[in-house]
Amino acid sequence: MVREVLVYPAPGLKAVAAPLSAIDGVAAGLAADMIDTLRSFPGCVGLAAPQIGVALRAVVFDLSGHRKARSCHGLVVLFNPELVLAEGSEVMREGCLSLPDLTANVRRATDIVVRGLSRDGEEIVIHADAFEARVILHEMDHLDGYLFLDRVASLKHDLFQRKVYR
Repeated sequence: MVREVLVYPAPGLKAVAAPLSAIDGVAAGLAADMIDTLRSFPGCVGLAAPQIGVALRAVVFDLSGHRKARSCHGLVVLFNPELVLAEGSEVMREGCLSLPDLTANVRRATDIVVRGLSRDGEEIVIHADAFEARVILHEMDHLDGYLFLDRVASLKHDLFQRKVYR
């Protein structure tokens, strides 16, 4: 089911999400809703549970066929993700469904390792680089109540009005 995406300043976007205690039917339903919601937005590559009003540590991402992707693990649902390693650094423009009118230059690690639980409850480890690393880190930030605005070095120089073409 496609869920409504919270838009800043919705309070749920600034809260820390709780870990899932079990990968069960509730987790499966959440994963399905997150995938449906992600796919309902053309060009969207990631979504975190807090963005749909669920304060649980779950992210979904899919960079399949994306022109900026170097590493690509396809469609991934990750419960209780943890950052194991972050290396490198690069500034790139980011956008977010929860801040639909803005983009910003954000510095993030370029090579990461994350681990978490799959939809089957199995531990998975993901090595990601470049754009995929950025997407994963962006979605994991949502789990701790951070938006990309919190990572902008200068609101005056690094924040931009999104260009919308109709």
